[in-house]
Amino acid sequence: MIGTLSVTIRRLSVVVGLLMLALMVNVNLVQVVRAKDLAGRPGNTRGLIDAYGRERGAIVVGGVPIASSKATGGRLKYQRVYANGPLYASATGYYSVVFGRSGIERAEDQVLSGSDNRFAVQRLSDLIAGREPKGGSVTLTLDPAAQKAAFDGMKGKRGAVVAIQPSTGAILALVQSPSFDPGPLSSNDPSTDRRAWSTLTADASKPLLNRPLAEVYPPGSTFKLVTLAAALSSGRFSADSRIPAPASIVLPGTRTSLSNFTGRPCGSGTVTLAEALAVSCNTAFARVGIDLGGDALREQAAAFGFGSSFEVPMQAATSRFPAGLNAAQTGQSAIGQFDVRATTLQMAMVAAGIANRGTVMTPYLVEEVRGPDLAVLDRAAPREFGRALTPEVAQMVADLMVGVVENGTGKTARIDGVRVAGKTGTAQTGPGRPADAWFVSFAPADDPQVAVAVLVEGAPEIGEISGSRLAAPVAKAVMEAVLRR
Repeated sequence: MIGTLSVTIRRLSVVVGLLMLALMVNVNLVQVVRAKDLAGRPGNTRGLIDAYGRERGAIVVGGVPIASSKATGGRLKYQRVYANGPLYASATGYYSVVFGRSGIERAEDQVLSGSDNRFAVQRLSDLIAGREPKGGSVTLTLDPAAQKAAFDGMKGKRGAVVAIQPSTGAILALVQSPSFDPGPLSSNDPSTDRRAWSTLTADASKPLLNRPLAEVYPPGSTFKLVTLAAALSSGRFSADSRIPAPASIVLPGTRTSLSNFTGRPCGSGTVTLAEALAVSCNTAFARVGIDLGGDALREQAAAFGFGSSFEVPMQAATSRFPAGLNAAQTGQSAIGQFDVRATTLQMAMVAAGIANRGTVMTPYLVEEVRGPDLAVLDRAAPREFGRALTPEVAQMVADLMVGVVENGTGKTARIDGVRVAGKTGTAQTGPGRPADAWFVSFAPADDPQVAVAVLVEGAPEIGEISGSRLAAPVAKAVMEAVLRR
């Protein structure tokens, strides 16, 4: 009897041991392995309450918070609010209980929420002292005057503006048009968030699209700057090289004609390379591109950033120049058509690289990160992306761009007392569809402080007049705003 009882007890202890082991495995599985998945499930409000239970840090421009948190007195203790929401939406993004985060709110979430590992000591100190935890702040590189000039200039237009400080890569303006107000999407009320989302996503003008970073466009004639850079760098061309410039040419191996936007020859039918840029001569630049070859153009484009991925810290779309081109495709690509695509950020980088004596800087939007105690945790250190041109070639390109503004298609970008370098552009977007208008520039030409790219979708005019009338005045206003500071 005693032996039987002993065996039973041993068996029971084994079963209990196995049950304890299973419990420990399950606890670790739930709390460690599956913790992130379970916390992120829509039905789990614990994480949401915790996230909104601490004061989220501010996003700052020019010493002034443009996104901050206010106490609600409700179950979700804090609500995100935006000063001049539409003005800065391309940078801040939104912070929604339903739709998550975008923009800096997403890219710098760990800092803003206070969960960054660099805040571990601060969190422990807060816990011991019984203080409410807070998030850190993020200061952006944006110039308030330049941002407003770009935003105001794009009213009533669809498109994008990016301004960069050439010597550092700091982004001074980042504007999408149309824009949106992040406030209604960040209301803490799911029904309000959903109504705002429904309205915005139903809008055919796509106000939620971050056009400066997320959209790629045919760069049109602004890409002639890349072709010009490749031509001058090759040693086979100079500013005075004479190029045939008839009204149209038949692309090699095809029956397809490529024409000048005026339908007439440039000059007397032959122009210098400098004159070809000033009047944006398609046939001349197509011939130059065909002479250089697709590989040379692609290599030059890559030196400016085409084909590379950039995080500013938001991920930008990758601009592209196609590979394996035949002669006809090379001629079209040389004037920014065929399958060439670029973000507005990328074309601002092209202008900035020329302005910075041929050195392209990596673009960035975050200037400084501070902890909840206001201690500086990180400060931007400008980084070179690479050298696109020698200083000598960069100076030649800059001088020819000044000619575009002083004597060519970019006269509407002139600023009294300032030498401005620029290039107009118009890009065909498809049969029967309106073109896009571009303008890229920098100023002052002899001491560049700002480089700008402006893209206006759906230009009603044809030819370079679109870039001059629609895009160049916006770039001028942004440059003036920076130069006045």
